[in-house]
Amino acid sequence: MTVRRSAAALAVTAAALCASAAPAAVAAPSPSPSAALPSGLYGTNDPTYDGVWRQSLAFLAQQAVGVTPATKAVDWLTGQQCDNGAFPAYRADTSAPCTDKTVVDTNATAAAAQALRAIGGHQDALDSAVGWLKSVQNEDGGWGYTAGSPSDANSTSIVIGALARAGQKLGDVTTDGGKTPYAALLTFSIPCGGKEGGAFAYQPDKAGKLAANGDATAAGVLGALGKGLVVTDHAAVKAPACHDGSPLEPEQAAQNGAAYLAGTLAANGGHLNTPPMPGAEDSEPQPDFGNTADAVVALSAAGHKDKAAASVAWLKKNSAVWAEQSGPAAYAQLILAARATGADVRDFGGANLVTELNATGPEPAAVEKPKPAGTEDEEKKDSGDGDGIGGVWWFVGIGLAVGAGAGFLISGRRKNQQL
Repeated sequence: MTVRRSAAALAVTAAALCASAAPAAVAAPSPSPSAALPSGLYGTNDPTYDGVWRQSLAFLAQQAVGVTPATKAVDWLTGQQCDNGAFPAYRADTSAPCTDKTVVDTNATAAAAQALRAIGGHQDALDSAVGWLKSVQNEDGGWGYTAGSPSDANSTSIVIGALARAGQKLGDVTTDGGKTPYAALLTFSIPCGGKEGGAFAYQPDKAGKLAANGDATAAGVLGALGKGLVVTDHAAVKAPACHDGSPLEPEQAAQNGAAYLAGTLAANGGHLNTPPMPGAEDSEPQPDFGNTADAVVALSAAGHKDKAAASVAWLKKNSAVWAEQSGPAAYAQLILAARATGADVRDFGGANLVTELNATGPEPAAVEKPKPAGTEDEEKKDSGDGDGIGGVWWFVGIGLAVGAGAGFLISGRRKNQQL
Protein backbone atom coordinates (compact mmCIF):
# COMPACT_ATOMS: atom_id res chain seq x y z
CA MET A 1 0.00 0.00 0.00
CA THR A 2 2.33 2.53 -0.94
CA VAL A 3 2.33 5.93 0.42
CA ARG A 4 1.97 7.35 -2.91
CA ARG A 5 0.00 10.47 -3.25
CA SER A 6 2.90 12.88 -3.03
CA ALA A 7 3.85 11.55 -6.45
CA ALA A 8 0.41 12.03 -7.93
CA ALA A 9 1.36 15.20 -9.75
CA LEU A 10 4.04 13.30 -11.62
CA ALA A 11 1.63 10.45 -12.21
CA VAL A 12 -0.84 12.78 -13.88
CA THR A 13 1.91 14.19 -16.05
CA ALA A 14 3.15 10.72 -16.91
CA ALA A 15 -0.32 9.61 -17.86
CA ALA A 16 -0.83 12.65 -20.04
CA LEU A 17 2.43 11.99 -21.84
CA CYS A 18 1.75 8.22 -22.02
CA ALA A 19 4.90 7.69 -20.02
CA SER A 20 6.20 4.15 -19.82
CA ALA A 21 7.61 4.20 -16.30
CA ALA A 22 6.11 4.66 -12.86
CA PRO A 23 6.35 8.21 -11.49
CA ALA A 24 9.21 8.88 -9.12
CA ALA A 25 8.57 9.85 -5.53
CA VAL A 26 8.93 13.49 -4.63
CA ALA A 27 8.15 15.50 -1.54
CA ALA A 28 4.79 17.24 -1.51
CA PRO A 29 4.96 21.01 -1.10
CA SER A 30 3.86 22.50 2.18
CA PRO A 31 0.75 24.67 2.16
CA SER A 32 1.20 28.41 2.39
CA PRO A 33 0.54 29.92 5.82
CA SER A 34 -2.60 31.59 4.49
CA ALA A 35 -4.06 28.33 3.15
CA ALA A 36 -6.17 26.95 5.98
CA LEU A 37 -6.82 23.24 5.67
CA PRO A 38 -10.33 21.85 6.21
CA SER A 39 -10.95 20.84 9.81
CA GLY A 40 -12.16 17.41 8.71
CA LEU A 41 -9.03 16.56 6.74
CA TYR A 42 -6.31 14.25 8.04
CA GLY A 43 -2.74 15.50 7.88
CA THR A 44 -1.18 18.95 7.73
CA ASN A 45 0.83 18.79 4.51
CA ASP A 46 -0.42 20.16 1.23
CA PRO A 47 -3.34 17.92 0.17
CA THR A 48 -3.28 18.94 -3.50
CA TYR A 49 -2.03 15.58 -4.70
CA ASP A 50 -3.11 13.22 -1.94
CA GLY A 51 -6.00 14.60 0.11
CA VAL A 52 -8.56 11.95 -0.82
CA TRP A 53 -5.93 9.21 -0.81
CA ARG A 54 -4.66 9.83 2.70
CA GLN A 55 -8.17 10.38 4.08
CA SER A 56 -9.31 7.09 2.57
CA LEU A 57 -6.35 5.13 3.89
CA ALA A 58 -6.87 6.65 7.33
CA PHE A 59 -10.49 5.46 7.35
CA LEU A 60 -9.51 1.98 6.17
CA ALA A 61 -6.90 1.59 8.87
CA GLN A 62 -9.19 2.98 11.56
CA GLN A 63 -12.05 0.70 10.60
CA ALA A 64 -9.69 -2.28 10.77
CA VAL A 65 -8.83 -1.50 14.40
CA GLY A 66 -12.26 -0.49 15.68
CA VAL A 67 -12.08 3.30 15.30
CA THR A 68 -15.04 5.28 13.96
CA PRO A 69 -13.94 8.51 12.28
CA ALA A 70 -15.58 11.84 13.11
CA THR A 71 -18.65 12.82 11.13
CA LYS A 72 -16.95 15.91 9.76
CA ALA A 73 -14.06 13.79 8.50
CA VAL A 74 -16.46 11.52 6.63
CA ASP A 75 -18.37 14.54 5.33
CA TRP A 76 -15.14 15.98 3.99
CA LEU A 77 -14.45 12.83 1.99
CA THR A 78 -17.95 12.48 0.58
CA GLY A 79 -17.92 16.18 -0.25
CA GLN A 80 -14.95 15.65 -2.55
CA GLN A 81 -16.96 13.41 -4.89
CA CYS A 82 -18.06 14.84 -8.23
CA ASP A 83 -21.58 14.40 -9.57
CA ASN A 84 -20.35 11.72 -12.00
CA GLY A 85 -19.10 9.59 -9.10
CA ALA A 86 -15.39 10.24 -9.54
CA PHE A 87 -13.05 11.70 -6.93
CA PRO A 88 -10.18 14.11 -7.58
CA ALA A 89 -7.01 13.99 -5.54
CA TYR A 90 -8.29 17.14 -3.82
CA ARG A 91 -10.52 20.08 -4.54
CA ALA A 92 -10.45 23.04 -2.21
CA ASP A 93 -13.78 24.54 -3.24
CA THR A 94 -16.55 21.99 -3.03
CA SER A 95 -19.30 24.59 -3.24
CA ALA A 96 -18.83 24.67 -7.01
CA PRO A 97 -19.61 21.56 -9.08
CA CYS A 98 -16.84 19.65 -10.84
CA THR A 99 -16.23 20.60 -14.45
CA ASP A 100 -14.40 19.00 -17.35
CA LYS A 101 -11.31 20.77 -16.03
CA THR A 102 -11.50 18.99 -12.66
CA VAL A 103 -8.78 16.37 -12.65
CA VAL A 104 -10.30 13.18 -11.29
CA ASP A 105 -8.40 9.91 -11.10
CA THR A 106 -8.98 6.21 -10.70
CA ASN A 107 -6.70 5.78 -7.69
CA ALA A 108 -8.42 8.40 -5.54
CA THR A 109 -11.81 7.10 -6.61
CA ALA A 110 -10.96 3.47 -5.91
CA ALA A 111 -9.43 4.27 -2.52
CA ALA A 112 -12.44 6.41 -1.57
CA ALA A 113 -14.81 3.64 -2.70
CA GLN A 114 -13.05 1.17 -0.42
CA ALA A 115 -13.20 3.65 2.47
CA LEU A 116 -16.92 4.27 1.92
CA ARG A 117 -17.52 0.53 1.88
CA ALA A 118 -15.61 0.14 5.13
CA ILE A 119 -17.35 2.86 7.13
CA GLY A 120 -20.79 2.02 5.73
CA GLY A 121 -23.87 4.18 5.35
CA HIS A 122 -22.95 5.71 1.99
CA GLN A 123 -24.22 3.21 -0.53
CA ASP A 124 -25.31 5.80 -3.10
CA ALA A 125 -21.87 7.42 -3.11
CA LEU A 126 -20.23 4.00 -3.34
CA ASP A 127 -22.45 2.91 -6.22
CA SER A 128 -21.73 6.16 -8.04
CA ALA A 129 -17.97 5.71 -7.64
CA VAL A 130 -18.16 2.12 -8.87
CA GLY A 131 -20.25 3.21 -11.83
CA TRP A 132 -17.68 5.80 -12.86
CA LEU A 133 -14.79 3.34 -12.52
CA LYS A 134 -16.56 0.84 -14.74
CA SER A 135 -17.35 3.55 -17.27
CA VAL A 136 -13.67 4.43 -17.79
CA GLN A 137 -12.36 0.88 -18.15
CA ASN A 138 -9.82 0.69 -20.99
CA GLU A 139 -10.26 -1.62 -23.94
CA ASP A 140 -7.55 -3.92 -22.61
CA GLY A 141 -9.65 -4.41 -19.47
CA GLY A 142 -7.52 -2.27 -17.15
CA TRP A 143 -7.26 1.28 -15.90
CA GLY A 144 -4.72 4.07 -16.05
CA TYR A 145 -4.24 6.77 -13.44
CA THR A 146 -6.61 9.09 -15.26
CA ALA A 147 -9.53 8.16 -17.50
CA GLY A 148 -8.27 7.11 -20.92
CA SER A 149 -4.59 6.96 -19.99
CA PRO A 150 -2.75 3.68 -20.67
CA SER A 151 -3.43 0.93 -18.17
CA ASP A 152 -0.88 0.33 -15.43
CA ALA A 153 -0.54 -2.39 -12.81
CA ASN A 154 -1.10 -0.12 -9.81
CA SER A 155 -4.26 1.56 -11.04
CA THR A 156 -5.74 -1.66 -12.38
CA SER A 157 -5.07 -3.41 -9.07
CA ILE A 158 -6.59 -0.80 -6.80
CA VAL A 159 -9.69 -0.59 -9.00
CA ILE A 160 -9.99 -4.38 -8.87
CA GLY A 161 -9.88 -4.15 -5.08
CA ALA A 162 -12.56 -1.46 -5.02
CA LEU A 163 -14.86 -3.39 -7.34
CA ALA A 164 -14.38 -6.60 -5.38
CA ARG A 165 -15.12 -4.90 -2.06
CA ALA A 166 -18.25 -3.37 -3.59
CA GLY A 167 -19.52 -6.84 -4.47
CA GLN A 168 -18.85 -6.70 -8.19
CA LYS A 169 -18.15 -9.96 -10.02
CA LEU A 170 -14.89 -9.16 -11.77
CA GLY A 171 -15.48 -11.72 -14.48
CA ASP A 172 -18.54 -9.71 -15.50
CA VAL A 173 -16.70 -6.37 -15.61
CA THR A 174 -15.74 -6.59 -19.25
CA THR A 175 -15.10 -4.36 -22.22
CA ASP A 176 -17.01 -4.61 -25.47
CA GLY A 177 -14.26 -6.96 -26.60
CA GLY A 178 -14.76 -9.24 -23.61
CA LYS A 179 -11.58 -8.21 -21.73
CA THR A 180 -11.70 -8.51 -17.94
CA PRO A 181 -9.58 -6.53 -15.45
CA TYR A 182 -7.42 -9.62 -14.98
CA ALA A 183 -6.65 -9.72 -18.69
CA ALA A 184 -4.94 -6.35 -18.41
CA LEU A 185 -3.25 -7.06 -15.09
CA LEU A 186 -1.63 -10.27 -16.32
CA THR A 187 0.08 -8.39 -19.15
CA PHE A 188 2.27 -6.70 -16.52
CA SER A 189 3.45 -10.00 -15.01
CA ILE A 190 7.06 -10.88 -15.85
CA PRO A 191 7.60 -14.55 -16.73
CA CYS A 192 9.55 -16.74 -14.31
CA GLY A 193 13.29 -17.00 -14.71
CA GLY A 194 16.02 -14.49 -14.03
CA LYS A 195 16.37 -11.89 -11.31
CA GLU A 196 13.05 -10.19 -12.07
CA GLY A 197 11.01 -13.32 -12.78
CA GLY A 198 7.55 -13.25 -11.25
CA ALA A 199 7.48 -9.50 -10.58
CA PHE A 200 4.95 -7.06 -11.96
CA ALA A 201 5.97 -4.07 -14.04
CA TYR A 202 4.22 -0.72 -13.69
CA GLN A 203 3.85 -0.45 -17.48
CA PRO A 204 5.88 -1.73 -20.44
CA ASP A 205 8.48 0.68 -21.76
CA LYS A 206 8.36 2.13 -25.27
CA ALA A 207 9.87 -1.06 -26.64
CA GLY A 208 7.31 -3.20 -24.84
CA LYS A 209 9.80 -4.48 -22.27
CA LEU A 210 8.68 -5.13 -18.70
CA ALA A 211 10.87 -4.07 -15.78
CA ALA A 212 10.28 -5.25 -12.21
CA ASN A 213 8.77 -2.66 -9.89
CA GLY A 214 8.34 -3.40 -6.18
CA ASP A 215 5.39 -1.07 -5.78
CA ALA A 216 3.61 -2.50 -8.80
CA THR A 217 4.35 -6.03 -7.63
CA ALA A 218 2.83 -5.47 -4.19
CA ALA A 219 -0.22 -3.94 -5.85
CA GLY A 220 -0.35 -6.64 -8.52
CA VAL A 221 -0.37 -9.46 -5.98
CA LEU A 222 -3.41 -8.00 -4.24
CA GLY A 223 -5.13 -7.26 -7.53
CA ALA A 224 -4.54 -10.74 -8.92
CA LEU A 225 -6.00 -12.18 -5.71
CA GLY A 226 -9.03 -9.90 -6.00
CA LYS A 227 -8.17 -8.25 -2.68
CA GLY A 228 -8.67 -4.72 -1.45
CA LEU A 229 -6.24 -2.69 0.61
CA VAL A 230 -7.20 -4.30 3.93
CA VAL A 231 -6.17 -7.91 4.41
CA THR A 232 -7.28 -9.75 7.53
CA ASP A 233 -8.14 -13.16 6.10
CA HIS A 234 -5.01 -15.11 5.31
CA ALA A 235 -4.42 -17.85 2.82
CA ALA A 236 -2.91 -21.11 4.04
CA VAL A 237 0.84 -20.76 4.54
CA LYS A 238 2.77 -22.11 1.59
CA ALA A 239 6.30 -21.92 0.24
CA PRO A 240 6.71 -19.09 -2.31
CA ALA A 241 7.55 -20.25 -5.79
CA CYS A 242 7.32 -18.92 -9.34
CA HIS A 243 5.18 -21.02 -11.65
CA ASP A 244 5.09 -20.78 -15.41
CA GLY A 245 1.65 -20.93 -16.91
CA SER A 246 0.24 -20.66 -20.38
CA PRO A 247 -2.10 -18.99 -20.14
CA LEU A 248 -1.17 -17.58 -16.73
CA GLU A 249 -3.98 -17.62 -14.19
CA PRO A 250 -4.48 -14.70 -11.76
CA GLU A 251 -3.68 -16.89 -8.75
CA GLN A 252 -0.43 -18.01 -10.40
CA ALA A 253 0.54 -14.43 -11.18
CA ALA A 254 -0.14 -13.47 -7.57
CA GLN A 255 2.03 -16.29 -6.27
CA ASN A 256 4.77 -15.41 -8.73
CA GLY A 257 4.72 -11.83 -7.52
CA ALA A 258 4.80 -12.96 -3.91
CA ALA A 259 7.83 -15.14 -4.63
CA TYR A 260 9.60 -12.14 -6.15
CA LEU A 261 8.77 -9.97 -3.14
CA ALA A 262 9.91 -12.62 -0.67
CA GLY A 263 13.24 -13.00 -2.43
CA THR A 264 13.82 -9.27 -2.84
CA LEU A 265 12.96 -8.48 0.78
CA ALA A 266 15.29 -11.22 2.00
CA ALA A 267 18.12 -9.98 -0.20
CA ASN A 268 17.73 -6.41 1.09
CA GLY A 269 17.58 -7.25 4.77
CA GLY A 270 13.80 -7.05 5.04
CA HIS A 271 12.92 -3.97 3.02
CA LEU A 272 12.38 -2.76 -0.52
CA ASN A 273 14.38 0.10 -1.98
CA THR A 274 13.15 3.16 -3.82
CA PRO A 275 13.81 3.07 -7.58
CA PRO A 276 16.64 5.37 -8.68
CA MET A 277 15.68 8.83 -9.87
CA PRO A 278 16.17 9.43 -13.61
CA GLY A 279 19.82 10.13 -14.28
CA ALA A 280 20.87 8.87 -10.88
CA GLU A 281 20.99 5.14 -11.50
CA ASP A 282 24.33 4.84 -9.70
CA SER A 283 23.10 6.50 -6.50
CA GLU A 284 22.97 4.57 -3.24
CA PRO A 285 19.64 2.72 -2.85
CA GLN A 286 17.36 4.12 -0.18
CA PRO A 287 14.87 2.08 1.87
CA ASP A 288 11.25 2.42 0.78
CA PHE A 289 9.09 2.24 3.91
CA GLY A 290 5.71 2.54 2.23
CA ASN A 291 6.30 -0.10 -0.38
CA THR A 292 7.83 -2.40 2.23
CA ALA A 293 4.61 -2.12 4.25
CA ASP A 294 2.61 -2.83 1.10
CA ALA A 295 4.77 -5.86 0.37
CA VAL A 296 4.03 -7.20 3.85
CA VAL A 297 0.30 -6.97 3.16
CA ALA A 298 0.71 -8.64 -0.23
CA LEU A 299 2.77 -11.52 1.16
CA SER A 300 0.25 -12.14 3.91
CA ALA A 301 -2.64 -12.13 1.43
CA ALA A 302 -0.82 -14.68 -0.71
CA GLY A 303 -0.19 -17.06 2.20
CA HIS A 304 3.39 -16.08 3.05
CA LYS A 305 2.98 -14.27 6.35
CA ASP A 306 6.06 -16.06 7.65
CA LYS A 307 8.14 -14.52 4.87
CA ALA A 308 6.98 -11.06 5.94
CA ALA A 309 8.14 -11.43 9.56
CA ALA A 310 11.61 -9.94 8.97
CA SER A 311 10.05 -6.98 7.17
CA VAL A 312 7.64 -6.36 10.03
CA ALA A 313 10.57 -6.40 12.44
CA TRP A 314 12.46 -3.96 10.19
CA LEU A 315 9.48 -1.61 10.03
CA LYS A 316 9.09 -1.72 13.80
CA LYS A 317 12.69 -0.68 14.22
CA ASN A 318 13.03 1.90 11.47
CA SER A 319 9.71 3.44 10.42
CA ALA A 320 8.93 5.89 13.24
CA VAL A 321 10.61 8.97 11.76
CA TRP A 322 9.27 8.26 8.29
CA ALA A 323 5.71 7.89 9.58
CA GLU A 324 5.90 11.07 11.65
CA GLN A 325 7.15 13.06 8.68
CA SER A 326 4.76 11.51 6.17
CA GLY A 327 1.57 11.62 8.17
CA PRO A 328 -1.75 9.72 8.13
CA ALA A 329 -1.24 7.57 5.05
CA ALA A 330 2.05 6.32 6.45
CA TYR A 331 0.50 5.41 9.80
CA ALA A 332 -2.33 3.74 7.93
CA GLN A 333 0.05 1.63 5.86
CA LEU A 334 1.85 0.48 8.98
CA ILE A 335 -1.46 -0.41 10.65
CA LEU A 336 -2.55 -2.39 7.61
CA ALA A 337 0.78 -4.24 7.53
CA ALA A 338 0.54 -4.99 11.25
CA ARG A 339 -3.06 -6.17 10.95
CA ALA A 340 -2.22 -8.39 8.01
CA THR A 341 0.45 -10.21 10.01
CA GLY A 342 -1.07 -10.19 13.48
CA ALA A 343 1.40 -7.65 14.92
CA ASP A 344 0.29 -5.39 17.77
CA VAL A 345 -0.84 -2.06 16.29
CA ARG A 346 -0.70 -0.45 19.73
CA ASP A 347 2.86 -1.51 20.41
CA PHE A 348 4.61 -1.43 17.07
CA GLY A 349 8.25 -0.95 17.91
CA GLY A 350 7.08 0.95 20.97
CA ALA A 351 4.63 3.13 19.03
CA ASN A 352 0.86 3.10 19.36
CA LEU A 353 -0.03 3.40 15.68
CA VAL A 354 -3.72 3.83 16.40
CA THR A 355 -3.17 6.78 18.71
CA GLU A 356 -0.71 8.37 16.32
CA LEU A 357 -3.01 8.00 13.31
CA ASN A 358 -5.98 9.37 15.24
CA ALA A 359 -3.94 12.39 16.25
CA THR A 360 -3.46 13.42 12.61
CA GLY A 361 -7.17 14.19 12.17
CA PRO A 362 -10.29 15.24 14.04
CA GLU A 363 -11.09 13.33 17.22
CA PRO A 364 -12.77 10.04 16.29
CA ALA A 365 -16.44 9.51 17.03
CA ALA A 366 -15.60 6.27 18.83
CA VAL A 367 -12.56 4.17 19.69
CA GLU A 368 -13.07 0.51 20.49
CA LYS A 369 -11.22 -0.54 23.63
CA PRO A 370 -8.72 -3.29 22.78
CA LYS A 371 -9.29 -6.64 24.41
CA PRO A 372 -6.60 -7.95 26.77
CA ALA A 373 -4.36 -10.64 25.36
CA GLY A 374 -5.99 -14.03 25.54
CA THR A 375 -9.52 -12.69 25.85
CA GLU A 376 -10.68 -14.09 22.54
CA ASP A 377 -9.39 -17.59 23.34
CA GLU A 378 -10.99 -17.46 26.76
CA GLU A 379 -14.32 -16.38 25.30
CA LYS A 380 -14.23 -19.27 22.83
CA LYS A 381 -13.48 -21.70 25.68
CA ASP A 382 -16.27 -20.30 27.83
CA SER A 383 -18.82 -20.36 25.04
CA GLY A 384 -17.92 -23.91 24.00
CA ASP A 385 -17.27 -25.24 20.54
CA GLY A 386 -19.91 -27.97 20.55
CA ASP A 387 -23.64 -28.09 20.06
CA GLY A 388 -24.67 -27.94 23.72
CA ILE A 389 -26.31 -25.05 25.54
CA GLY A 390 -23.95 -22.10 25.40
CA GLY A 391 -22.28 -23.42 22.25
CA VAL A 392 -22.29 -21.72 18.87
CA TRP A 393 -24.91 -23.96 17.32
CA TRP A 394 -27.26 -23.54 20.25
CA PHE A 395 -27.32 -19.82 19.61
CA VAL A 396 -27.85 -20.41 15.92
CA GLY A 397 -30.67 -22.79 16.76
CA ILE A 398 -32.56 -20.15 18.74
CA GLY A 399 -32.10 -17.65 15.95
CA LEU A 400 -29.40 -15.36 17.29
CA ALA A 401 -27.52 -13.86 14.34
CA VAL A 402 -24.27 -12.10 14.76
CA GLY A 403 -23.10 -9.78 11.97
CA ALA A 404 -19.49 -9.14 11.29
CA GLY A 405 -18.12 -6.19 9.36
CA ALA A 406 -15.40 -6.82 6.83
CA GLY A 407 -12.29 -4.76 6.56
CA PHE A 408 -10.89 -3.88 3.19
CA LEU A 409 -7.93 -2.59 1.66
CA ILE A 410 -4.66 0.11 -1.98
CA SER A 411 -1.21 0.04 -2.58
CA GLY A 412 -0.96 0.96 -4.25
CA ARG A 413 -0.87 2.21 -4.22
CA ARG A 414 2.01 3.50 -3.33
CA LYS A 415 4.72 5.43 -4.82
CA ASN A 416 5.90 7.86 -2.16
CA GLN A 417 3.32 8.43 0.44
CA GLN A 418 3.73 11.94 1.59
CA LEU A 419 0.88 13.92 2.96
